[in-house]
Amino acid sequence: MKLLTLNFLTCAIKTCKTSEASFPLHPRDAELEIVETDLNLPFLKNILPRLMWEEIRTIASELGLPDLPTTAPTREDLVENNAEVQASLQNQTAESAEPAVEEIPSQTAKDLHRILLETCIKDGKLVCGNCAHEYKVMEGVANFLLPGHLV
Repeated sequence: MKLLTLNFLTCAIKTCKTSEASFPLHPRDAELEIVETDLNLPFLKNILPRLMWEEIRTIASELGLPDLPTTAPTREDLVENNAEVQASLQNQTAESAEPAVEEIPSQTAKDLHRILLETCIKDGKLVCGNCAHEYKVMEGVANFLLPGHLV
């Protein structure tokens, strides 16, 4: 389960639906795994505004990952600020037969990609901050099925 997924999950118990403490689910006894993937800069740029940054920082610190900045990076922070690349992009026109110059990912983009998309919880638990219910994670898959008395 990629850490990015935790940005979208909340406790499934009915009594937790109205509690702010039910999000995010907190990883416990987590065994982490790094699954390397190609960096997808357009995806990172598009997902960035949807991230709950404080919650992502909390999850990262609970897992012992490197500290994330206190403020969320901007789309501009994800691209290398290379003067030659910027000038080349500005000089191109719609009629130009040359292929577009690719943006170069910055170190911020690489670090964010590593934490959100390559770091996975292989085994462990996700715990609700409101009711303390534990959802098991086995082989990278979280079990969100609830017993009948909690539905």
